[in-house]
Amino acid sequence: MDTKTELRTLRHFIGGDWVGAEDGATFAVLNPLDDSLYAHAAKGTDADMRKAVAAAKSAFPEYKQTLPAERERWLLRIAEIMEERKSELIDCLIDEIGSPIQKALFEFNKGLTMVRAAAGMCRNVRGETIPSDAPGKFSMSIREPLGVVAVITPFNVPLIKNTRLVANALAVGNTVVHLPSEMAPHLSVLFAEIVAEAGFPPGAYNVVSGYGHEIGDDLTGHEDVDFVTFTGSTVVGQHINEICAKNKTPNTLELGGKSPTVILADADLDKVMPLAARSIFMFAGQACIASSRFYVERPLYDEFVKRFAMLVSKIGMGDLRDPATVIAPAISERQRNRIRSHIEDAVAKGATVVAGGEWEGNRCQPTLLTGVTGDMTVCKTETFGPVTSIYPIDSYEEGLQKANDTEYGLSSAIFTKDIDKAFHFARNIGAGMCHINGPTIHDEAHVPFGGNGESGVGREGTDADMEAMTELKWVTVQL
Repeated sequence: MDTKTELRTLRHFIGGDWVGAEDGATFAVLNPLDDSLYAHAAKGTDADMRKAVAAAKSAFPEYKQTLPAERERWLLRIAEIMEERKSELIDCLIDEIGSPIQKALFEFNKGLTMVRAAAGMCRNVRGETIPSDAPGKFSMSIREPLGVVAVITPFNVPLIKNTRLVANALAVGNTVVHLPSEMAPHLSVLFAEIVAEAGFPPGAYNVVSGYGHEIGDDLTGHEDVDFVTFTGSTVVGQHINEICAKNKTPNTLELGGKSPTVILADADLDKVMPLAARSIFMFAGQACIASSRFYVERPLYDEFVKRFAMLVSKIGMGDLRDPATVIAPAISERQRNRIRSHIEDAVAKGATVVAGGEWEGNRCQPTLLTGVTGDMTVCKTETFGPVTSIYPIDSYEEGLQKANDTEYGLSSAIFTKDIDKAFHFARNIGAGMCHINGPTIHDEAHVPFGGNGESGVGREGTDADMEAMTELKWVTVQL
């Protein structure tokens, strides 16, 4: 496929073929830095989605019989091709979703890890022997793939999500229909090119681009879809969960967050400050695990706010290909308005903007708020931007209580030298992930990544996806 042509008009990848939308419609994909036209993409219809699911279903019986060595070889070949096309993938991450170069490099390297870890899953699709009370009966379990897996990925880390969720599903013998964010279709088109070149058979991986609110239900509610994995907003996740519940379709949902960081009086601020900045300002806070709440014990509070404000003033907002640049553009006008409204609402109700709060083009300056109260939208609602609130606390116990005062439960962090308090926090925080003396933004291929409450259902990762994307069958043999 001619990549230069695809930068102008991106097509679906269905059954091993590159095809336009059923009705020929396309939609515009914009570069978020300046809203210039980046590409046109096929605007998927319900007919397109039905074709993709049919292709995946048709391919499944043969694909599930592929040998572990074949799937392992294909997955490792994906990693090799990714390295060969590194500059192309990096450029896409920068120009399609506005990733600063350092974030793009981080995502690329993490994606390689995800694919290689998935290759290791191929030889671990296993059951066990089971003692039987019946004389002469051999009893065992075998693990089998579910069938067609629906993968819906977000704009913010599209390569990480593609490589993790698609690769893990393929590793254990499932076929995939993928609906990428309408703001990041080109990245998934490039990934589909790589999957095809790596040798995966036609229909094993299918991509349909379009608007989730128009064709998402045609995928998640399809009777031939056997599993759904979604990353995105809590509102959409709840909708998908209801569809899956009605159809008894198992699913994993990785949703929003309002992740807290607690900093106790014995913490070393020299070590804390760069990690605190990473926790919220990587990709301009457009991360579900970004720390949008800092609870700082009073002996350190004033100094923490002072240092954070000084640090924020030096955070780079230049050329996205400059390694010193950290702050990315907000992905869309809708998201920019959300960020503006959260800041304006907080200020109108008495909060103080300690640093930032202004805009440079489509980029919001890294913003620190103090004096935030419960009646302000930013207090409890995810902003998904470079905005965080700093609160004083009088004790560890108060910090834990306030950290848990949320409907979300994704990531969390605590900074302290007190191992008892650190582990007490880890055991009692209502989040799916906790990092002691580390930032809330952290992920690895094999860990159980995910959250509780409004932050989602289930976990992602090699072991977790192995459990979720396969099912056990009990087999006995009477000897």
